[in-house]
Amino acid sequence: MGESLYLFMIVALAVLAITDLVVGVSNDAVNFLNSAIGSKAISFRTIMIVASVGIAFGAMSSSGMMEVARKGIFNPEQFVFSEIMIVFMAVMITDILLLDFFNTLGMPTSTTVSIVFELLGAAVAISIVKIFSNDDSLGDLGSYINTDKATEIILGILLSVVIAFTIGALVQFVSRLLISFKFDQKPKWVSAIFGGFAVTSIIYFIIVKGLKSAAIFGPETLAFIGENPEIFLLMNFVFWTLFSLLVTTIFKWNVYVVVIVLGTFALAMAFAGNDLVNFIGVPLAALASYTAWSESGIPATEFTMEGLASAVQTPTYLLLFSGVIMVITLWFSSKARNVVKTSVDLSRQDEGDERFQPNFLSRQIVKYTIKASENVMGVIPDGWVKQMDKQFEKPYVYIPKSRIQDLPAFDYVRAAVNLMVASVLISLATSMKLPLSTTYVTFMVAMGSSLADRAWGPESAVYRVAGVLNVIGGWFFTAISAFTAAAIIAYVIHLGGIWAIGILLILAFLLIGKNYLTHSKKMKETKLEEKLEKAESNSIIGVIEESSANIALAINRANKIYTQSIDGLAKHDIDTLKKSKKGIAKLDKEVEGLRDNIFYFIKNLDESSVGTSNFYITILSYLQDMTQSLEYIAKAGYKHVHNNHKKLRFNQIKDLKETDGYIEDLFGEIITIFENKDFLKLTELIVNKQELFQKLDLKIQKQVERTRADESSPKNTALYFSLLLETKDLLVATMNLLETYDAHANVKV
Repeated sequence: MGESLYLFMIVALAVLAITDLVVGVSNDAVNFLNSAIGSKAISFRTIMIVASVGIAFGAMSSSGMMEVARKGIFNPEQFVFSEIMIVFMAVMITDILLLDFFNTLGMPTSTTVSIVFELLGAAVAISIVKIFSNDDSLGDLGSYINTDKATEIILGILLSVVIAFTIGALVQFVSRLLISFKFDQKPKWVSAIFGGFAVTSIIYFIIVKGLKSAAIFGPETLAFIGENPEIFLLMNFVFWTLFSLLVTTIFKWNVYVVVIVLGTFALAMAFAGNDLVNFIGVPLAALASYTAWSESGIPATEFTMEGLASAVQTPTYLLLFSGVIMVITLWFSSKARNVVKTSVDLSRQDEGDERFQPNFLSRQIVKYTIKASENVMGVIPDGWVKQMDKQFEKPYVYIPKSRIQDLPAFDYVRAAVNLMVASVLISLATSMKLPLSTTYVTFMVAMGSSLADRAWGPESAVYRVAGVLNVIGGWFFTAISAFTAAAIIAYVIHLGGIWAIGILLILAFLLIGKNYLTHSKKMKETKLEEKLEKAESNSIIGVIEESSANIALAINRANKIYTQSIDGLAKHDIDTLKKSKKGIAKLDKEVEGLRDNIFYFIKNLDESSVGTSNFYITILSYLQDMTQSLEYIAKAGYKHVHNNHKKLRFNQIKDLKETDGYIEDLFGEIITIFENKDFLKLTELIVNKQELFQKLDLKIQKQVERTRADESSPKNTALYFSLLLETKDLLVATMNLLETYDAHANVKV
């Protein structure tokens, strides 16, 4: 391999570093954005400005880079330059693919874990190649890999998950017990003390974690802080408590908002200052290696890399450039907001649409946790339990559907606790030189505080626990896949050289491009997507007005689903039938969501509006009957084609297409009526319903005659009868719906 090859690899690594910064920020934005966004303490624009300034400060203060990429995982003196470059190239290709995959899914993962296991996997692969080429045994692998450091990092990360969840839950429980949900009604000294604790913790975090390598403080100041942390913390607590009391009394500031702003800045700065190595550490190590080799005059296959063991200062212009890329990504990455949404949804205070479905493990965890909680509460005196319950009481206020999106996922107290606890844990671990993942810590603190805040109630616990299990499972998947993929890619590069590198780079960017286009298309579809809206009125007339658009939309979608099912069956087209299945599943989920909203709908009614609730429940019942019939039709057709049964006969297809025409005409008229709210025309449709039923009965009779005469396929016959009978049920439900509107709309007319 000539010098031009390694120069090409350096250029490729530089491009990969920029790409890795983009996908890395998209993933790690959840670390410092979820609390501020979830609480809506400040505007989204202000949050982004605060985080951007934090990132800029963090990047510029990151002059002393973490050495994990250079000597933390493997022993560099055991490798030559050509081997080190293969390791670094494999790591970067794997990293951008893995992080982009998780970003597309909207799942937060750890850039620290990914880079550690990628380095470990690639180094192990090349070490095994060396061992076999030297006729050594696998027992010598320990001389190539820094097993002590790697084990320490892995155990530290796993331990941090448990500790973060536990401490987050404990601190939130105590905070809520003392402050309650009515924190804005407490005396000013309560919020002042909380502000003193919180700001002191975050300030200490900034100095110890975020600015430990910056030349902002003189050596005497840093030495004093290091030698007298207790005095420093006490002085800070007194100062910030008095400061909080002052701004609360004189300027009427909200202390909790101040804590949230400062905490967001601190975590953003720490992310840029300390996790930056996860994105550019490997390319910088490769550049240092290339520079040392090119000046040596020694062949790449003979130049050993003990030089990587020495510390290297990162050029300021590279840090500044990295910070600019990170800030731009933060502002424009839709994937970053998608990852943040997962964390916020899992920790929000109120019930709503749950992203994750419960599984066996989540059900068992919730079941036994409830039993354990009941046993603990049985030991505590009833008076204490009642007093605790009172502190956790939230006044019920009905919120209209139109305002739900504007509501915070949790309050200022929980947001402040999340930021404070994450700050303390990360600063303590750093001062004790314990490795941990900032992503894991911030996420698990948020989940622990959610549990303690009773956000995971009986209505949502199994869904939230399932979500947390999914995210944690994703973390293990990160480690395993990072190790395996990096090892395979390193071996492929070892075998294929420049050709393998070129092909892998092309594949990597093609996959990222495909994921970007898929994600963009999905986001556009989500924005344009029409959904059934929940009713908010407390009168029948109001519900009729509000639900007209719902009925028109539901009938329109039902019409498309029915036509897709018949067309797919007629053409024996499995893709069309898949679309119909997907469409009815979505419609059914939305109707179920409307039914789930019945509790809140009835709560909003006054005592004279009982008839309104009956009307609303009745129309939802008929909508559900319609979706059930459509679901059966879609699934029956899909199953028939998927199992490769015989195609329907020409006469059967002809009859089904004619039936589809009847349905399309009827549904078209219904859509027009409900869009124009011209309910007087419903009577005409209802009067003519028997004509439709007679047409269906005639087709059923024709199939009976065909079966007796020349039908030879039991599957076709059973399917055909099922489709017609379900179509009849669909029409019955539709007509019942129309009759209900006709009866009540006349009140308005």
